[in-house]
Amino acid sequence: MEIAVLLFVIAAVFIVRAVKVVPQQNAWVMERLGKYHSTLAPGLNFLVPFIDKVAYKHSLKEIPLDVPSQICITRDNTQLQVDGILYFQVTDPMRASYGSSNYIVAVTQLAQTSLRSVIGKLELDKTFEERDIINAQVVQAIDEAALNWGVKVLRYEIKDLTPPKEILHAMQAQITAEREKRALIAASEGRRQEQINIATGEREAFIARSEGEKQAAINQAQGEAASITAVAEATAQAIERIAAAIRQPGGEQAVQLKVAERAVDAYGKVAADATTTLIVPGNMTEVSALIGSAMQMIGANKSKA
Repeated sequence: MEIAVLLFVIAAVFIVRAVKVVPQQNAWVMERLGKYHSTLAPGLNFLVPFIDKVAYKHSLKEIPLDVPSQICITRDNTQLQVDGILYFQVTDPMRASYGSSNYIVAVTQLAQTSLRSVIGKLELDKTFEERDIINAQVVQAIDEAALNWGVKVLRYEIKDLTPPKEILHAMQAQITAEREKRALIAASEGRRQEQINIATGEREAFIARSEGEKQAAINQAQGEAASITAVAEATAQAIERIAAAIRQPGGEQAVQLKVAERAVDAYGKVAADATTTLIVPGNMTEVSALIGSAMQMIGANKSKA
């Protein structure tokens, strides 16, 4: 019974040491008698007990690495406190195991030194404007060295750039002054545009008024001309009708009667006015003579026609 239990324990130990199940997105480095032999892929793997062993286990997932904050000096001798985050991935488990004693520390230190070197080439204002360029240069510098460690650097992002308090106050004052300047320029442009709009409106209103007055004068002149033309045409038509009536039989006697009636009416109106002194002709035949002269003129015009 004891021998059976012993054999079962030995078999269990052999199975545990011989069978290895590697999780997905992982790679295990196997050594045989202390020397690198192979890299175990995800899934079921078999080892030779007591001869093979799993020396290193690596995750093949993308790993975010927080780079500690550090002081960097810019080209114009300004101190900046910079911290960032680095994203990398193990691409060669064998090199990650034997290329460096600790590839995470190596990548972190290289990221810090590369960042100091890149920022040292830039002025303070450029460090805030060219973050993408800084990130790209840091990734390029780290990636070249990290190939020997079996690591691929994917990207680097600066989380924060903190200048000294004095620089912050100066930058804030500069920003405030710039905004005030823009506000003054915008206000002056608004007043200028307002004056332009007012002047343009007044000019257009004056032109509209003058055009209206001009059109009114034209309309009035045309109306007066049309009225004069209509009166003249009516008068001409009346004269033509009178002349035609005189030419008819009995027309001259009718004119004599009309003239006599007008003369009598005129004398009657003058006599009715108390303030008017009426001088009556001594010979009333003069009235008939006046009528006769008028009829002679009418007859002469008739003969000419």
